[in-house]
Amino acid sequence: MRKAKLNWAIWLAAIMSLILWTGSVSAATDPVSRWNSIAIQTIMASGENGVVSSRTLAIVQVAIHDALNAIDSRYERYAFTGTAPNGASVDAAIATAARDALVGAIPVGSFPGFGTPALQAAAVTQVDAQYATALAAIPNGLSKSDGIATGQAAARAVLAIRSADHATDLVGYTPGTEPGDWRPTPNPVPFDPPAAADFLPAVLAGWGKVTPFVLRRSTQFEPPGPPRLSGRKYSRDYDEMKTIGEKNGPIRTPEQTSIARFWYELANYGWSRIARVVSEARGLDSWETARLLALINLAAADSFVASFETKYEFNFWRPVTAIRAGDTDGNRRTIADPLWSSLLNTPAHPDYTSTHSVLGAASAEILRRFFRADDVAFSTTSGPTFAGLTRAFTSFSHAAAENGESRIYAGIHFRSAVEDGLKQGRQIGGFVFRHALRPLQPNDNDDDESEP
Repeated sequence: MRKAKLNWAIWLAAIMSLILWTGSVSAATDPVSRWNSIAIQTIMASGENGVVSSRTLAIVQVAIHDALNAIDSRYERYAFTGTAPNGASVDAAIATAARDALVGAIPVGSFPGFGTPALQAAAVTQVDAQYATALAAIPNGLSKSDGIATGQAAARAVLAIRSADHATDLVGYTPGTEPGDWRPTPNPVPFDPPAAADFLPAVLAGWGKVTPFVLRRSTQFEPPGPPRLSGRKYSRDYDEMKTIGEKNGPIRTPEQTSIARFWYELANYGWSRIARVVSEARGLDSWETARLLALINLAAADSFVASFETKYEFNFWRPVTAIRAGDTDGNRRTIADPLWSSLLNTPAHPDYTSTHSVLGAASAEILRRFFRADDVAFSTTSGPTFAGLTRAFTSFSHAAAENGESRIYAGIHFRSAVEDGLKQGRQIGGFVFRHALRPLQPNDNDDDESEP
């Protein structure tokens, strides 16, 4: 009973933090951005795991994109190829596509990572209330009903494609026991952020088998693997982590600690927010914003699939395990510290590659190619778990690089996992941009860079 109360308290705190972070979703000027915020709120309320949420958010953004392009065809569609009747309501199509995609992405039954039936039901009630409010603001008539029908068709089309993508497949996993093998990890004392438990079993070991949205296969851009335990590169990573990632590490600056906390939130939510911030600053219309958010979340979803395939292929241990067992790795340069602790909690999956780094680099590459420039300055404020921290960036690549570094400062990823993750992410982002949702008119927000 005590554990149940703690879990409930943590969930409630997360939801309240999210509400404070997003503010009133009606404040968003563009309906596409507004429904991106609503979707994130709904997904969090449903209790979905962060990995699973990348799939859901990609489905939502693709449905919105396809619905808009059924009304006015400007970009390639992902799933729905129908044409809306003339005069179909844009607002009704966006709201319906988002609502139906959100609800439809919840599988029937209980599956790991998809939340509990009670939380799912509460999330559906929440999004239905937002949907009812949105429809009530649209005058009744043929335009509204045609917009609703268009949104419904767009959501059905993408959900049909993803209905057999293996997201609900159960894949067994047994942790290793040899030096270098991942095994369940301890959290710092006290836990940071608050959590129900540590030494958790591996999360979604089969997610690398999920069908990618755009990539041809999950291993398409697989990196070379973590460094040899006996080598100098590994001892370099080890020594760096031992000093800068430790809970009370003496060389980590206050700003580096703040960076670790700023980027700790779910990466796909953070990069969606960055896309919203920049799209609003650049005055994008609904079609452009829909395409950008769809591309960002397609790349994010495929980044999770590709990175998780890599993680469970190489099965490399996390820093806290490695440093506490440093006398077993066969490297005379590494000195064990049985009491070593990371700054922040370590996620329950292997080290290599850093999914945060993969996703951040993929998103930055999408943004760079979309706007045909990297040096776009922006600032953004963090969401849960450490909400309310604001940082400014001079470019998209600056943000992606800092996002990667944050995992080292947090004590949860070795540098090799970050560096190779950034390379993997840039390749994924470039491929997604070149192969999905392309402009129907040449030279419209496109680039002529060679395919990675």
